[in-house]
Amino acid sequence: MGEITYRGRRAFSIENEQLKVTLLVEGGHLAELRHKASGTNPLWTPPWPSVEPSRFDPAKHGSLYGAHAESRLLAGIMGHNLCMDIFGGMSDAEAAAGLTPHGDGSIVPYSISDDGGVLAARAHFPHAQIEFERRIHLEGSIAIIEETARNLTSIDKPTAWTQHVTLGPPFLEKGKTLFRLPATRSRVYEQDFGGEFGRYVAGMDFDWPMVPLKQGGSLDLRILPDARASSGFTTQLMDPRREQAFFLAWSPSLKVLTGYVWSRTDFPWLGIWEENFAREQEPWNSRTLTRGMEFGVSPMPETRRQMIERPMLFGVPGYRWLPAKGEATVTYCAFVTTADAIPDEVAWSGGAKLAFHPAR
Repeated sequence: MGEITYRGRRAFSIENEQLKVTLLVEGGHLAELRHKASGTNPLWTPPWPSVEPSRFDPAKHGSLYGAHAESRLLAGIMGHNLCMDIFGGMSDAEAAAGLTPHGDGSIVPYSISDDGGVLAARAHFPHAQIEFERRIHLEGSIAIIEETARNLTSIDKPTAWTQHVTLGPPFLEKGKTLFRLPATRSRVYEQDFGGEFGRYVAGMDFDWPMVPLKQGGSLDLRILPDARASSGFTTQLMDPRREQAFFLAWSPSLKVLTGYVWSRTDFPWLGIWEENFAREQEPWNSRTLTRGMEFGVSPMPETRRQMIERPMLFGVPGYRWLPAKGEATVTYCAFVTTADAIPDEVAWSGGAKLAFHPAR
């Protein structure tokens, strides 16, 4: 296995007869989770050209990617990116010190190698002072992903750790793509989100899946909205009675099912981000359809101070501690397969063993 070029970016891939996974060198994004039989990659590929974060120059690229805090991240974003050790934006002081939205993990270079059939990606996060490693191997239609974060400091660190999985067309289709996940309580993002295209009642708590709308009534979040333009963010608490959490997404047009399964205690929250032709600034330009299925240790994208000042939501912590000079490891899986309908639930028992079944 050697370095390849994927959509103009340096990358490495691992594949078997059913699945191909591609990681970008800069930013470490899981850009491709391709189901070979159907040719489907459900992950989002932005409609704008992609550049390496190290090559991003505001003077040169500002007209394409904008001149705002997210520009460097958006210039190189693709598919599933890691948010560590913040999930969201920065304080003014952090921005002045060079921190970017969602932290180092989405822009730094990774050293990627083939470690006995395992795609191993390692990186140093200079602002977070974390050494990070992600290891991926394939079992049939399943990518098994193990991540380890090592705290290089001599203090216990309150840390955000979110898998920012973003789905996109052609897998996503307005009014058609269906979703399932084992959530209980939910909350709408507490500030204005989406301006005139934001449809949810800010800060409102609700029972999954019916989110309250500003104009009255509610919307079922289990189906991608069919609005001309819309935007929103909600956070979902994964059912505390379960050992595993998951999300499923199904395209009725392609008959393709994708999803992720993880330990609920590792990642108790799942945020749903909707961008449906709403953002007018560069590089969005009112031409982007995405849905983020963002599972992690934090309920909301926010600054570090806000994360710490919000000790809990619904009685569940909103960040994870990394012990001084210590480490933590998580394991989860991603899959793509064919299906004639969306199941209500999935369980993963390790290796290539997935079990789909109706709701309890």
